Amino acid sequence: MATYQADDGWDALGDPSRRAIVACLAERPRAVGELAQELPISRPAVSQHLKILKDAGLVTDQAAGTRRVYRLNPAGVAALRDQLETFWNRALDSYQDVAEQPTEEIP
Repeated sequence: MATYQADDGWDALGDPSRRAIVACLAERPRAVGELAQELPISRPAVSQHLKILKDAGLVTDQAAGTRRVYRLNPAGVAALRDQLETFWNRALDSYQDVAEQPTEEIP
């Protein structure tokens, strides 16, 4: 049985700043300084949020000279998409089960 983990991608995306970072990285890879210029938070805060996103498997980083460039991790994002698709399919199946139940006529 799977248990809840603090480094879960959904938990990481619960913060609006981290969602904004993910949205920026969806456009293109960026360094911390570039992200901080686009967001209303400090460089240290961006770094802390990136660590959480990295621990959750949603971003990766690579050294580029004296800075680190962050990008979305396709495998981590795909895992979230798979989970969401599973939830959606279960909801649709449940709806179909209810919709197909025979209705009782009231005399």
